[in-house]
Amino acid sequence: MAKRLQPIASTPFNRTSAEITDAEAGALARTTVNLFNAWKLTEAQACTLLGGLSARTWARWKEGNVGRVDRDLKMRMAHLMGIHKGLRHLFKDTSRGYEWIKAPNTAFGGKSALDVMLQGELSDLAVMREWLDAERSAW
Repeated sequence: MAKRLQPIASTPFNRTSAEITDAEAGALARTTVNLFNAWKLTEAQACTLLGGLSARTWARWKEGNVGRVDRDLKMRMAHLMGIHKGLRHLFKDTSRGYEWIKAPNTAFGGKSALDVMLQGELSDLAVMREWLDAERSAW
């Protein structure tokens, strides 16, 4: 008697709003300021990671005045938070994760993760986030 395969119930795709709201963007901006302080980034590095944000706007962010945040910037900050989350999973000691960002890495041809992200493109942040997700999912 041959076994019959049973149908698999699929989960329907249900996309509610994936858009980051203005309130969420404000929270992301405040968190990004704190993250960059923990990573000990320069002003120029911070502005580059945020897609060429002006030094004046970055200074306002550090004072708590975020203002309007466009879609690209929202996505950059979301990727940065994903990178931070990945590091928190990989390194139980948070300081090791913060140090790892700037350490040369053979996986990146001797560059640091920060060097890779500082190439300036949104895709550079996405690639780093995906790499960290892949590293931790192997466990």
